[in-house]
Amino acid sequence: MKARASMATLLYGYFTQRLTAQMAASTHTVVSYRDTFRLLLGFAQSQLHKAPTMVMIEDLDAPFIGRFLAHLESNRGNTPRSRNVRLAAIHSFFKYVALQEPSCGALAQRVLAIPCKRHKPKPIDFLTRPEVEALLAAPDQTTWMGRRDRALLLLAAQTGLRASELIGLRCEDVALGAGAHIRCTGKGRKERCTPLRRDAVAVLRIWMKERNAQPSDPLFPNARGKQLSHDGLNYILTKHVVTAKKQCASLQKKRVTPHVLRHTLAMDLLQNGIDRAIIALWLGHESVETTQIYLHANLQIKEQALAKTKDFPRGLTRYRPKDQLLAFLQEL
Repeated sequence: MKARASMATLLYGYFTQRLTAQMAASTHTVVSYRDTFRLLLGFAQSQLHKAPTMVMIEDLDAPFIGRFLAHLESNRGNTPRSRNVRLAAIHSFFKYVALQEPSCGALAQRVLAIPCKRHKPKPIDFLTRPEVEALLAAPDQTTWMGRRDRALLLLAAQTGLRASELIGLRCEDVALGAGAHIRCTGKGRKERCTPLRRDAVAVLRIWMKERNAQPSDPLFPNARGKQLSHDGLNYILTKHVVTAKKQCASLQKKRVTPHVLRHTLAMDLLQNGIDRAIIALWLGHESVETTQIYLHANLQIKEQALAKTKDFPRGLTRYRPKDQLLAFLQEL
């Protein structure tokens, strides 16, 4: 009788065979799923008092996965959306488990039956023009890091690149001649070119001359010359937002992330009358319907629509029932 594969063996086969060889998953997907299982095995170690290599597939039953998902929200402060992303990775793994280990089929089916959590969409956050200007003025231009951060933030605010696209840029992805633009490979392996304004071209030309790197080197490196991580990008942005808040009071109530800069660019395009199809193409959205969120968040467009409507006639009075019984019911 064939011995049941261990959790470590299944996880190794899942990443090397299923994700990489069979599905040809993108680097971003592999990294996201990797982080999910790092969190899951760390939680299992603390709860089961087992080393990650000693965790068995039977330990990860549906009730345990449920406790892990609750831990993500209550202890780590993850949103339901982030919780669902982690659950998607776990579902994907247990589909592989069901194929590789039929004896674990019942366990896998119970885990696969865990539903995604419904959540209430929140209005998107975006920055106004004075807030963007305060943020771009925050980096210290007398230092190498300050000049790097200025170019990075300006490019993020002007192109609306995702965080992964921004930190993944190489020097060879920048074209500063006629028709200056940035090339990037985005979500779903879609390649796109994003045009640059003259101010961004001037800043990038100075930065790349100072950078003086090989074409395949990162456009915005960290202090060691390597590619910036997501944490590094968040640190840079947070640091300069703190400085910008001293000059722009409206930033005090806003949580600024790289994706907020992406929303800011989309809102700026929309407010300037750019068609939603062009905005979707610019941002690399899969569907034009994705840009619908910006219409919901744009109060200025709603106010313009309201201004085109007519007021109701004046002189309307409140309903007053004549009958005593109706008056009594009205007052309840």
